Amino acid sequence: MNLQKEIIKELGVKPTIDPKAEIRVSIDFLKAYLKKHPFLKTFVLGISGGQDSTLAGRLAQLTMEEMREETKDEDYQFIAVRLPYGEQVDEEDAKAALDFIKPDVSLRVNIKPAVDAEVTVLGEAGVEISDFNKGNIKARQRMITQYAIAGERTGAVLGTDHAAENITGFFTKFGDGGADILPLFRLNKRQGKQLLKELNAPEKLYTKIPTADLEDGKPLIADEVALGVTYDEIDDYLEGREIPVDAQEKIEAWWNKTQHKRHLPISVFDDFWKK
Repeated sequence: MNLQKEIIKELGVKPTIDPKAEIRVSIDFLKAYLKKHPFLKTFVLGISGGQDSTLAGRLAQLTMEEMREETKDEDYQFIAVRLPYGEQVDEEDAKAALDFIKPDVSLRVNIKPAVDAEVTVLGEAGVEISDFNKGNIKARQRMITQYAIAGERTGAVLGTDHAAENITGFFTKFGDGGADILPLFRLNKRQGKQLLKELNAPEKLYTKIPTADLEDGKPLIADEVALGVTYDEIDDYLEGREIPVDAQEKIEAWWNKTQHKRHLPISVFDDFWKK
């Protein structure tokens, strides 16, 4: 089995999907998790205004609506959290996403004071933080915040990791890569768009240029610029198609370089890192 086939198998990507069926798969998955863990009453998710959190958020909201209908327990709630670093440049996109998601609870937590305080105390200790590293601190602070909310609201934290993100490791370890449940895992970027279309999302919510927007010095830098490959190339690769050799080499290099992000802390019994 070549590497492309191995990756496709590991990430569970289908060459084509039925969007309506995949919506049902995600909702049933989330409901099954709640039913198995009846002490959990909420799902918590950070909403950026991008495609992935918009889709995961709407699926979570639909899940909770079905849980309330089936159990008559009004404690089942979806909590959407805006987590800007100060004033977000694309704040209007996040508001549009929330209008579509229609969450039971909507919170806004400004992470800037916490992030800046961390950078300051590290500087006082003689550790100067780069702009890139500060971006990772932002991502980790957002996850700290989501887990704090989940801890107080008997909830679990949702993640937005999906195949087109996972394959390149384009997430912060123990930041946006830290979560309890991943309802989008198995889907690539274009398949996520298909689900949003099926859910009647406004077009601007899935045609927006994807960006992590973590670095102060590179605001709203596109994912595709940072990665050096396009999402169309990544999606084609994940669907088993042939793509330009240079794009394939970049994708597979990202996969190998970021393998550590797909594992729990390494023990003496692990050997993936030796390969």
